[in-house]
Amino acid sequence: MSKPVAQTLTQAELETLFSQSITTGVGRPVKHESASKQVSGVAQYIDDKLEFPNQLHLYARTSDKAHARILSIDTTPCYQIEGVRLVLLAKDIPGNLDIGAVAAGDPLLAKDIVEYFGQPILAVAANNHETARKAAQAAIIEYEELEAILDVEEALAKKHFVLDSHQHKYGDSTTALKSAPYRLQGKLHIGGQEHFYLETQIASVMPTEDGGMIVYSSTQNPTEIQKLVAGVLDLPMHKIVVDMRRMGGGFGGKETQAAMPACLCAVVAYLTKQPTKMRLPRMEDMMITGKRHPFFVTYDIGYDDDGRLHGVEIKLAGNCGFSPDLSGSIVDRAMFHADNAYYLGDATITGYRCKTNTASNTAYRGFGGPQGMVPIENIMDSIARRLRKDPLDVRRINYYGTNARNVTPYHQTVEHNIIAEMTQELVESSDYYTRRKAIIEFNKHSPILKKGLSMTPVKFGISFTATFLNQAGALIHIYTDGSIHLNHGGTEMGQGLNTKVAQIVAEVLQVDCERIHITATNTEKVPNTSPTAASSGTDLNGKAAQNAALTLKQRLLEFAAQHYQVSEQDIEFKNSHVRIGSQFFSFEELIQLAYFNQISLSSTGYYKTPKIHYDRELARGRPFYYYSYGAACCEVLIDSLTGEYKVLRTDILHDVGASLNPAIDIGQIEGGFIQGMGWLTTEELIWNDKGRLMTNSPASYKIPAIADTPLDLRVKLVESRKNPEATVYHSKAVGEPPFMLGIAAWCALKDAVSSVSDYRYQPEIDAPATPEKILFGIQEMQQKINQQSQ
Repeated sequence: MSKPVAQTLTQAELETLFSQSITTGVGRPVKHESASKQVSGVAQYIDDKLEFPNQLHLYARTSDKAHARILSIDTTPCYQIEGVRLVLLAKDIPGNLDIGAVAAGDPLLAKDIVEYFGQPILAVAANNHETARKAAQAAIIEYEELEAILDVEEALAKKHFVLDSHQHKYGDSTTALKSAPYRLQGKLHIGGQEHFYLETQIASVMPTEDGGMIVYSSTQNPTEIQKLVAGVLDLPMHKIVVDMRRMGGGFGGKETQAAMPACLCAVVAYLTKQPTKMRLPRMEDMMITGKRHPFFVTYDIGYDDDGRLHGVEIKLAGNCGFSPDLSGSIVDRAMFHADNAYYLGDATITGYRCKTNTASNTAYRGFGGPQGMVPIENIMDSIARRLRKDPLDVRRINYYGTNARNVTPYHQTVEHNIIAEMTQELVESSDYYTRRKAIIEFNKHSPILKKGLSMTPVKFGISFTATFLNQAGALIHIYTDGSIHLNHGGTEMGQGLNTKVAQIVAEVLQVDCERIHITATNTEKVPNTSPTAASSGTDLNGKAAQNAALTLKQRLLEFAAQHYQVSEQDIEFKNSHVRIGSQFFSFEELIQLAYFNQISLSSTGYYKTPKIHYDRELARGRPFYYYSYGAACCEVLIDSLTGEYKVLRTDILHDVGASLNPAIDIGQIEGGFIQGMGWLTTEELIWNDKGRLMTNSPASYKIPAIADTPLDLRVKLVESRKNPEATVYHSKAVGEPPFMLGIAAWCALKDAVSSVSDYRYQPEIDAPATPEKILFGIQEMQQKINQQSQ
């Protein structure tokens, strides 16, 4: 073994060494671990992998009816095309046909009934993708059409549900509404949203010699894929290995719906003994997969002269599509966030899971929370118009406070609430009130161009509402050269999870991230993983990795203390070195010494979130470990002749606790805001009267581009505010909460439209507020002004 560092460095050099910290630990703006690979094109996604010998390619034939009985399927024409290996039908599935994530209702292939336009009926395996496509289209399918329900209001009226309804009650809303000085009633349609991940749904499966499968899947939920593939093959889970290095985006769309291509590939690979791959083309991906749930909302609100709420009843009807998928939890979270940052007092919140003959809608960033928040923000604006007040003043008077005004409709006490002080800080930094006056003056003298300004808050609960999912595992090996292998149960979809987890391990062991290599998420290394969702990826997996690293560090401390006859307090890890009493060692020297003394250098880590619970029968509990807060101030400009608009400036202040990586956190906030803004402005989903999705490609569906980004975008993190809860290094989640900041853009557009009526009326503009809807809103304001003057 080489001489200790103390024998090769001077005392001054040793003191300098220990006075410095590692440069890539927690709190540092470390670049994304795959950034260089991604910008240079070296990063491998599933479609970049070399094809296996004899690999088959799959293409699914889908229904062209929204609801119909399958009378016959003739696959003879498929086999007449050269290169076709197999045509797979529902009857050919060796195990479970249903791949429903939580509840049954999602057949891998339609058997007797099709329930939406785009539902897979058969899959063709051929020697290349184009051959598979041609053969799939050659199949002859005969149907008997059935009545289809395509409208969420119709489904609600007919009580056509995929799951039972649920309700939160706090106090007596009926009595409170009756005694309220004023009443406000209304309804609102909130549109869905296509995930539009860059990498479409894809899987590649290799059969193994023992009858198992290695599954490469672009999934946020490897364990769920493992379970479902095992189910469709009627095999135990230990026969299935799922490997996931990185996704080209997920946003919730690959939490459950990555299962279809993975399971189809696995069945074909099982039947043919050949490796099989399936990649959905963009149009097919958009037709087959579900979206963010559209919602239909009705409300009845009581309030007083100050704008303070006096009784609230909100009904949230989620359009779930044809099957449950994750709709139960998604509508629950919409209910949990119907209050946003406001004390509702006596309130009744009801959630309905409506069944329609459309693709089964699924998880999307925010997981129902955004749909829950939009109505209360519209309500705040409407109250302000009626009272001729600044909407921000109405918002602030209704914020959660202390004592009796800090309990949610689901009976969780809102602790550590910083939204009021964040709002004040953003008011000052954005110069809100001065700009508000200037905009009002501008609108008085500008007949065509109108400006709008809005500041909206975000209070977002962090934890899976399905409590059992709040757990994670990690695995760390330290090799004898001091290099570190790290694996955890989370999945990297571009959000920087791997980078943050590596920083956490680096901080514990006081080594730089360059020593740490994170490998693909793999069900053989860390079993029984929860999906990377609910903004809990770092909270859960980071804490599990921290616990594994702490176990190793403690093991090394105990060994060094015993070996050198010193106390553990006399040992310090710092800057890739270790001081043991008066001696100094490099990290790798200590590792080698521990190995020679037969000390285990491998450890697992586990974590489960404390404190959380929810009694569904009583509809009360603490479903969230803590809340993340944010606020956004948006200024927009609209053309009252065309409805076109531009977001001019956005100021954001966001709470991430003690940031693990400020650069990644700010990037997540910027991206979340733009994606949320897109959902509420340009991203419009349209189905025809036959249930066919018409906005099924980039040509017809508009996600926000760089030109839609505010000309002036200012993002700041709340400073010096550690998370009071014992999260990993007192950080807070940052994946989903910034998405709801985009609501400020929607409210600002409606503020600009309201200016046409001198702010007397709140325009009835559903989400998304496309230019057409803005124009209709302007016409509505003009009609009301004309009616008033008559």
